[in-house]
Amino acid sequence: MRYRLLGKSGLRVSELCLGAMSFGQDWGWGATKEESRRIFDAFLEAGGNFIDTANLYTNGTSEKFVGEFIAGERTRIVLATKYTLNTRPDDPNGGGNHRKNLVQSLEESLKRLRTDYVDLYWVHAWDPFTPVEETMRALDDVVRAGKVLYVGVSDTPAWVVSRANLLAELKGWSPFVGLQIPYSLIERTPERELLPMAEELGLTVTVWGALGGGALTGKYASREKRPPDSRYATAVDWGDMYLTERNLKIAAEVVRVAGEIGKSPSQTAIAWTRKRSPLILPILGATKLSQLTDNLGCLELELPDEQMRRLDEISRIELGFPLDFLAMAREILYGKTFPLIEERPGRIPRKAA
Repeated sequence: MRYRLLGKSGLRVSELCLGAMSFGQDWGWGATKEESRRIFDAFLEAGGNFIDTANLYTNGTSEKFVGEFIAGERTRIVLATKYTLNTRPDDPNGGGNHRKNLVQSLEESLKRLRTDYVDLYWVHAWDPFTPVEETMRALDDVVRAGKVLYVGVSDTPAWVVSRANLLAELKGWSPFVGLQIPYSLIERTPERELLPMAEELGLTVTVWGALGGGALTGKYASREKRPPDSRYATAVDWGDMYLTERNLKIAAEVVRVAGEIGKSPSQTAIAWTRKRSPLILPILGATKLSQLTDNLGCLELELPDEQMRRLDEISRIELGFPLDFLAMAREILYGKTFPLIEERPGRIPRKAA
């Protein structure tokens, strides 16, 4: 395991993050406490130091397990948790990005995690009811109080993140150093706005869903075989969400490529996300130790250019306006000089590969 700087901070985090959403079985699936501990220990033994959870995951059980597991390793662990999602459905202030929910959620998380600070505190999702100024100032307050060291943002439009960080820069508040979004061979829409924004702002991108809800593992050959229901998928049929005809074709190509290079489909899919940009840091989630062990194998895989090209091609999306338009207008924008101009390091290719 190697380490990367988190955004524009000096914090070193492992190049893979362990996601703890599966710690606990309160939602009818997930890992037992014993299996969660084995997963946690194996991740640390592999050199991992970056753990990601949230206040709502398995109704708080995830944070409780993580808090117990890190008790003897707290100084070594880079601990991340989140707030925003509603923990009291009948309370209009039981969720959201406002100051009241932030303060209450953080205090409750610290108790479950058995610590007096978190290294990275994520805004879990965009709350359009709360002014971004309120959120950024409230986050800065908990940083100044020593209860949070760094802040990040998840599942939020690019224009909101950009505005938030500009406000933080102008006001001297703590800026977002990380962005957490879904990104995979079957979910490439972040290439339109979110990833270019992250590149421009220097945000580390922690990626969830790198295996496309399990579709890219190759174990769902058709829409008839589906994974168990998740609390996060109850409003949308899982088959419609992940197991579409397009996604199954992509998964089949992943299986073919994996066979050619002697790796598992999961390792191949995660390796693709890692190769897309040095900013990308996948989150590994597992309900079994064997799954984590297999996923960690992506560290030993550098996808050959030909296989990378094939995966890029089958998962191609339209970037839409203005990116596709600007690509067509290159000649009138740059004349004949475009191929001679070097991109800034870390840029994801602007072509709809």
